[in-house]
Formats: sequence, C-alpha cells, structure tokens
Amino acid sequence: MVNDFSERWKSLPWKKFRKNLLRLQVRLYKAYRVGDTKRARQLQKLILKSTAARMLAIRQVTQLNKGKKTAGIDGKKCLTFKERFELDEMLRAYTFKWQHSKLREIQIPKKDGNSRILKVPSIKDRAWQCLIKYAIEPAHEATFHARSYGFRPGRSTQDAQKYVFELLSKGKNNTEKRVLELDIEKCFDRINHNKLMELIFAPQSIKIGLWRCLKIGANPEFPQQGTPQGGVVSPLLANIALNGVEEIHTSVRYADDMVFVLKPGVNAGELLKKIEEFLTERGLNIKASKTKLVMATDGFDFLGWHINVQKNGKFRSVPSEENFKAFKNKVKYIVNNSSYGAPSKAQKLAPIVRGWRNYHRYCKLDGSRFSLWSIEYRAFTVFNKEEKMNRAEAISLSLKAFPDVKYSENKHILVKADKSVFDGDIVYWSKRNAKEYNGLNAKLLKKQNHACGYCGMKFLPGEDLHLHHIDGNHDNWKDKNLIVVHQSCHQYHHMKQSES
Repeated sequence: MVNDFSERWKSLPWKKFRKNLLRLQVRLYKAYRVGDTKRARQLQKLILKSTAARMLAIRQVTQLNKGKKTAGIDGKKCLTFKERFELDEMLRAYTFKWQHSKLREIQIPKKDGNSRILKVPSIKDRAWQCLIKYAIEPAHEATFHARSYGFRPGRSTQDAQKYVFELLSKGKNNTEKRVLELDIEKCFDRINHNKLMELIFAPQSIKIGLWRCLKIGANPEFPQQGTPQGGVVSPLLANIALNGVEEIHTSVRYADDMVFVLKPGVNAGELLKKIEEFLTERGLNIKASKTKLVMATDGFDFLGWHINVQKNGKFRSVPSEENFKAFKNKVKYIVNNSSYGAPSKAQKLAPIVRGWRNYHRYCKLDGSRFSLWSIEYRAFTVFNKEEKMNRAEAISLSLKAFPDVKYSENKHILVKADKSVFDGDIVYWSKRNAKEYNGLNAKLLKKQNHACGYCGMKFLPGEDLHLHHIDGNHDNWKDKNLIVVHQSCHQYHHMKQSES
C-alpha cells in the first residue's frame, strides 16, 4: 500500500501542473495590472481550487524548501506519501475556511546579542500558506515598486547593489550626494493587522484565513501587530505592507533595509518625517540606532557591502567589515577543527568559499585581503601539517577548498524595472536566470538552451538547479556526462533509481 501511494505521487504530471499554475498566474498578473479586479479575483479563486496549485504547494513544503525538515507544533518533520494525498484532500475541502494551528517558537540569536523568535507553522499550515502565496503574489507583483528587490521572484541583492551604483555614479555632483540609511524596528513583529488587510488583494474568505494566521502568531503584548517570522507567506506580507515607501524619494529597498539618496539641497529632516508618517500608518517605527545620514564619500554598509563614492567620483563596493569577519570566522572554525581530516575540511570549505565569492562577484576583490590569499595559505599550511602530504597534494587540496569564481566589478545587469516573472516572458527570465551562473553551470545551461535536461521546461528565477551525472559516477566531470536539471526533477530521478 505504501508503494502504491509512492508510485501515485511520482507519476503525477508535475510538468503539466507547473505549466497550468504559471498560465493562471500570468493571466492574474495581467488582469490586475490593467485594473480588471473582477477578473483577477476570479482567477485567484481558480488558482486556489486548482489541483496543480495544491499539489505543487505540498511538494514545495515537503520536498523542496530548505526548512522542510523543521517541525511545527505538531512535531512532524515530514509527511509520508499517503499523508501528502490526505493533505491534498484537506486543502481541497478547507482552503476557504482554514483554521491555523499554533506556532512552534524557536529562539534565534542576533548579531547585537539579542534574539528574535522564529515562529514555525506546521507542515499543513505551510502548505496552505504556500497555496495562498501562489494566488496573491502575482496580483501584488503587478503593483510592486520597480525598486524594491527583497523577497521577490526574479530580483536579488545584486540588483539592489547595481541600482545603488546607478544612483551614486550618475550626475556631476555625485561626490556631494548624501545617503540616508534606514532600518525598521522589529518590522515583522510590528506590522498593523488592520492596515495589512486593507492592502491585501484576495477573496474575503482568504483574508479571514490570513487574519487567523496573523492572530495565532501575534505577541500577546501587541495583539494587533506582527507577521510570524518563519511562515511561507510572511515575506510577501511584509513587502505588501512596505510597498510605496520608495515613492517618497529616490531610494533602494531590499525587504526592510532601505537607503535614500539625497542630492545637495534636499532637506533630510523633512524626508525623514515623510517616511515616519508612512511607517506609522502601518504600525512601524524607524530604528534610531541604525538610521543615519552620511556623505556618499564617507561610505555606508548595505546588504553585506561597504559602498562609497571616491573623491574622484568613482563608485566603489567591497565586502563590509562585518560580512568579511563572519565569513573568516566560519573558515577558521573549519580549518582549525581537529574532528576531521584535511579532505573533509576541503569538502566543507568549498561551498562556503564559493558562495561568498559568488555573492561578492560584482565587488572589487583584488588585493591580498579579499582575494583570500592569507586565509588560503593558512589552510594549505594546516592541510600539509595534518596529513603529512607533499607540497603538490596540499596545494591541490587547498585549491579544492578555495574554488575560484570570476568577478567583474559593477558589471551586474540590472533587472528591467517593468519586468515580472509573471509577465509571461519566459525567454527573458530563463536567459537572465542562466546569467546568474558561471563556469560549468553557465556552459551547460547555454548548451541546453536554458531548459531542464529532464523535463525540458525553461528555468525560472527561484528554481534551484542541480548538476546530474548521467553515468552515476560523481568523479566523472566531463561535459558530456553532465546535465543541468531542476531540483525536483533530480529528486524524482534518484527516487526512481533507488526503487529499480
């Protein structure tokens, strides 16, 4: 019986489901963009009743999400194939009258020594939230400001970095520009529920479900405020609440991190007052300790970078001191750990180093510090000493631990302001998605015409890519033995192999 449910799950038409959901989302985006709210609401109901959307939501939270094995209040870390079909029946019957379970609270330490509470829903509630997100995100994407980048499909921190570059590089007086750094105090915990409900575009029954979701996660001291951090839909709700702050003045926003660029003569006090009025209406406050006005030439930290305009007028971006220190500490912890040998250390270091270099690949990374020369040399010394290997072997291992990533300062291509992943332009988004990769991945994506090697569908932003070894030999890295596939396609293939 277990195998029957397993086979049923694997034999579901996932490719068809993805096409059907995207088609409905594109229609919803276009309807809301032209102001046809009646048609948009009908399409939202179609998505919420869609088998494709339900199944994809269940698969997303049980198989694909990074936090899929974090248990909620019910203690469940995963669902059997039978339970997934039971959850589909539950969503089909109760989507429009959903009762949200209580949340599991997890203390997460913050950089300043304090802690924040991560509130984790059960798997069933996560699936419901994911389904709701499918139905409301396209409508709000049609109205989101072009210069907000955080928690939005198809947009990234590198887009925010590039737009800051454009704002500070253009014009004759760029050395005289000022930057207002702004941070919101406990953004997720303080968003006003009533105002948020006014801003959300959704059927009334879904708004009631979201209202219950918000109330379950509310702090007893602030019962009318907050969105639970840890929910699938929470980042979208925060974006809905903050959308429009960019219209007050030239700015860049990534989630609740904002910078406003002021030309000479702009009154910073008046600007700050307008921003405070906007936030107060939403139950939010500016965090005074992290809000400051600086000259562009003095520089400021934003999203892990230190950004400034040099005296010659040129824009410069490098990893921030805090970001570099955190990365360095991770590397040192692994290199100095005596619990495992040099080969294991190299294996653990490689994804950390590659990820850090990828994140900063549009910064200035030359020079001994950000080239990581001294850190790599330290690792080489430890490897050589621990394993008593020859110099060539130690060098080879350190090169494996510190994979090279090409960088090109300020060369990121900014996403087009009027584009959305729901606009139907799959070619634009698949090509853009491919440009986010370099080396072997980029080469294979071009060879495959930006499509999955299994299902043939184009890769869209937010979809994780996996390299698959055709012959099963993970030491064979020849191009002809590798294809790029969706994470879900890769999982499906290996599940089929394990059963055959």
